[in-house]
Amino acid sequence: MAILKTISSPIGRELSCKSWETEALMRLLMNSLDPRVAENNQELIVYGGTGKAARNKEMLEVIIKELKQLEPDWTLMIQSGKPVASFRTFPFFPRVISSSSMVVPKWATWKEFSRLEDKGLTMYGQATAASWAYIGVQGVLQATFETMSEVAKRYFNGTLKGKIVLTSGLGGMGSAQPLSVTMNGGVAIVVEIDEKKIGRRLLNNYCDIMVHTVDEALELANEAALHERPMAIALLGNAADVYNDLITRGVTPDVVTDQTAAHDLLHGYIPSGVTLDQADFLRNKKPEKYVELASKTIISHVKAMSAFQERGAVVFDYGNNIRGQASKAGYQEAFAFPGFISEYLRPLYCEGRGPCRWIALSGDPGDIYKIDEVILSKFNSDERICRWIRYVQDKIYFYGLPARTCWLDYKEREQIGEIINHMVASGELAAPVAITRDHSEGSTMAAPNRETEWMMDGSDAVADWPILNGLLNTCAGATMVSIQHGGGVGIGNSIHSGMTAVADGSIEANEKLKRLLKIDPGLNIIRHADAGYPTAKKMIEKYGINKPL
Repeated sequence: MAILKTISSPIGRELSCKSWETEALMRLLMNSLDPRVAENNQELIVYGGTGKAARNKEMLEVIIKELKQLEPDWTLMIQSGKPVASFRTFPFFPRVISSSSMVVPKWATWKEFSRLEDKGLTMYGQATAASWAYIGVQGVLQATFETMSEVAKRYFNGTLKGKIVLTSGLGGMGSAQPLSVTMNGGVAIVVEIDEKKIGRRLLNNYCDIMVHTVDEALELANEAALHERPMAIALLGNAADVYNDLITRGVTPDVVTDQTAAHDLLHGYIPSGVTLDQADFLRNKKPEKYVELASKTIISHVKAMSAFQERGAVVFDYGNNIRGQASKAGYQEAFAFPGFISEYLRPLYCEGRGPCRWIALSGDPGDIYKIDEVILSKFNSDERICRWIRYVQDKIYFYGLPARTCWLDYKEREQIGEIINHMVASGELAAPVAITRDHSEGSTMAAPNRETEWMMDGSDAVADWPILNGLLNTCAGATMVSIQHGGGVGIGNSIHSGMTAVADGSIEANEKLKRLLKIDPGLNIIRHADAGYPTAKKMIEKYGINKPL
């Protein structure tokens, strides 16, 4: 079998599959692995350490072949990136169902998972990697933007102008940080040890400049802050080393966080004193020693973050389980500072707001801008949405299939499906549109150190909700449904679900979307109402959501 060398999604209206549903999934899969989108497409790694879209290149080819010949009433099953069977179901049922990285709880450790992965029996699916919904940094940018906006509102009179934010990591997720800071008017110093990653972020304008020393970073940051000029500075270096250097110097940034791939100590985190080349050698030859070194470094890293907090900085965990890793390594005070969701985003979850995204299968950016304009008109009373759309129109460049993400509430998500499907049907858009989302909602992710941290009723580790979410999306006509394990916090730390639907302009698609797009926000509200949050209880009454108790 010939192995694919160049991966990029087809564009336009011509079908290579037997329906737009399977065509959409094939295009999303290939788009996730487009070298302009994926972090390491040669290894099929999409983002987040080792998050993959398919188990290996041979399996990728088989998946694409199966999608091309799949009938409109058949369903293909994917087991951790490997197609295992297809069964005849119904046209209303998903064309693909996927389960990734799932391990029986007693065995859900990185060591056991790595053993299984080395034997070729599983793969790490991250979140939108294995659910074929990755769209680059924009996919998580609004969550980061809303977090920084809430920090600005709570502590700095609504703006980060004149403030310095220290953070780390410029991978697929971390790259959202510099933009989210500058979009709120602030100055970001982002520490990254991989110069190639910095280069990519400079090319796509997520960062403004790269420096090699702490002195250079501080000089630029202080000058920009003094003049209240937004700036994103990429500092080449090791995160823990830089944080501790600043502690020694007595420098205290206004805000401190981190988004290295700390959830995976072996593949995603670089120990102090270790170069990238040395890291590759140690990972392959002495993995246990590598994890030992990474664990010691992560304690030092988190201790420095705690020290910044003691000095008056606003400090939080940005969802990479860095506190959990430090705690596991023996640092008892690791959870002295909060996680970003429990501290800043949970009120949005209680309202039913969550990360919806749509992807133009035509490949034409004009389709996204046309949808933008309709949103600005239809949702003009929601300043949060309008502000966001205007920001990303100005700041975001499209790579691969053009896409947009936007946090919409219960009613808005119901409406967006009908709006887009009508635009496809009327010919306003050049081709159908895939509608999908991140996994980061209270109803779609159970993660006690992130989405479900510090729940009011103590239900942090209850994982029924994402399973129910996946099952319900399957019943309601989703094109693809996935159940996954690990997400951005690592093996043993989360269960989550993904969903994709297709607006192809048909009456059938309209009926599916009317049902589907109520499920994620509706269950988000129900989950938080069930946990006792007053805002969520009010939303149930406001929207007339059917809850038996």
